[in-house]
Amino acid sequence: MKIESAFLDISRLDALANRNTAVHRLDPRAKVMTTLIFIVTVISFPRYEISGLIPFFIFPLVLMSLGNIPGVWLMKKTALVLPFAFFIGIFNPLFDTEILMHIGAVPISGGWISFISILIRFVLTVSAALLLIATTGFSGICMGLEKMGVPQIFAVQLLFLYRYLFVLTDEASRMARARDLRSFDGKGMGIKVFGYLIGHLLLRTLDRARRIHHAMICRGFDGEIRLIRQYRLRMSEWGFLFGFSGLFILMRVYNLSVLYGNLITKLLSM
Repeated sequence: MKIESAFLDISRLDALANRNTAVHRLDPRAKVMTTLIFIVTVISFPRYEISGLIPFFIFPLVLMSLGNIPGVWLMKKTALVLPFAFFIGIFNPLFDTEILMHIGAVPISGGWISFISILIRFVLTVSAALLLIATTGFSGICMGLEKMGVPQIFAVQLLFLYRYLFVLTDEASRMARARDLRSFDGKGMGIKVFGYLIGHLLLRTLDRARRIHHAMICRGFDGEIRLIRQYRLRMSEWGFLFGFSGLFILMRVYNLSVLYGNLITKLLSM
């Protein structure tokens, strides 16, 4: 059941990508380039920056709203990989003990600030990548990469690797179900049997993937990624790309959080 649940969870990305919203109808190249510029801009901040990163949450929030992507699902997927960033930055407070600021009477070292900055960057970049897949689909992303000049063999192999996950999960669920039906009183559940299953799983998935590839060749597959929905760069795509890219550059050059806070302070003091 856990394997099947993971399979359905992966399949939900394709289900979300098949929706018909304003974001889904955009050319994949515009979304890939915008997301790439967003990620580069986010990671370009200094390690002690926190306030300057907060306005960048506008981009994932807009995509989530216009693309009708469930916020709870996005938070769960982001939280699932958040421990990686946590263990990357958790040692910063041990090595960087210089006090940079105070919150009331509590001193805050540079290590804690950089740790929080790492978590914020991680949430921003991972959520942007997930939203890109959920609003474009992996096939659309690979097609966009190919149209942008990425070598065709790399784009096709990337697409096949993604599709191979479905073959692998399907075969694993079948083998796990067969083992459970043949196991009584704990027999057949040991680590030795598990090792045999891993070997057979690799052989079965490779054999099935080979049959799928032969079927694709018989149906005229020539290595080019083709989609049912035809995309082209229109004014809406250029507006999406340059509009958000300009906003990212603006937020990178000017700390909008500080400017907004100073404005509110001046208005309250008048």
